[in-house]
Amino acid sequence: MSLQLSRRFALGLASLAALLFLPQGDCAQPGSPKRIAVLLVGIMEQSEETRAFQKGLRDAGYVEGRNITIEWWYGRGRYDLLSETAADVVRRKPDVIVVESTPAALAAKRATSTIPIVLALVSDPVGSGLVASLAHPGGNVTGVTNQTVDLAAKRLQLLKEAIPGTRRVVVIFNPETPPNQVMISRLKQAAPGLGVELKLKSVRQLEELRSAFSGLSRSNVDAVFIIDDATMTHMGDEIIRLGFEAKLPIIYADRHFARKGVFLSYAVDFRDLFRRAAVYVDKILKGAKPEDLPIEQPTKFELVVNLKTAKALGIKIPESIMLRADEVIR
Repeated sequence: MSLQLSRRFALGLASLAALLFLPQGDCAQPGSPKRIAVLLVGIMEQSEETRAFQKGLRDAGYVEGRNITIEWWYGRGRYDLLSETAADVVRRKPDVIVVESTPAALAAKRATSTIPIVLALVSDPVGSGLVASLAHPGGNVTGVTNQTVDLAAKRLQLLKEAIPGTRRVVVIFNPETPPNQVMISRLKQAAPGLGVELKLKSVRQLEELRSAFSGLSRSNVDAVFIIDDATMTHMGDEIIRLGFEAKLPIIYADRHFARKGVFLSYAVDFRDLFRRAAVYVDKILKGAKPEDLPIEQPTKFELVVNLKTAKALGIKIPESIMLRADEVIR
């Protein structure tokens, strides 16, 4: 069930935040089922990830409306409202808070030190200061990491292998996402050995994205590397459109966008991470403490190649890439 859009938020939530972060689900009453709040910034409603999370809970024996309720909060790529929204989530006193990005996790942690927080898509929980270590998180935060920081150099390597003539790569990133500076450092370390020159462009919003792409087709750039985060996910369709307009291949993390037109993606299966996040929620609802639950790292990575996009851009993909691809979009 979903809240009526006219229902007022808790006192103190700004009207703009109320328009963007709309909780959808039942409010708790005395004796009601356990309550789960899910705070999403980049991922949208009815995505494969949200469905995977719900299935994970069903597999653990939970039925919405019977023994749990889920309240969904969607941020639509906005970081500036996170602190206030996280505070509002905490005021509603859920039993567990699930977050899908580092900024959302940091906002939730600032808002509460007691309500358990489960990570679903967080790149560098230790480096971001969310947990003390992966093995012994400490505090009220645990969950799964997508290891995006560690995969940055691998993606650049795959791009070079897929398009051997690549020399100049534009890296588009949001400087407000904490792990991104670490990823840029990893890319800078890897680039010389691959014979690649990087050009960095910071993007926080749509107009900056369009400005970053402006003129790329005339600037001797060979490819675009998107550092994925909630902001980029929210602008994914526009990224694809601009890439085709500039006639440039794009490498990204999210396989959804490879299916939509991005040339190549390499990452963990986000659906699997959300299913595993549901396992953490189950353990916590059964009495486990977040500080005692080690953070899990992914073991399976997916390479997706969009052959249609490659042909449209006149790119011949080497056999070595095709043989390693987990999925080829034809």
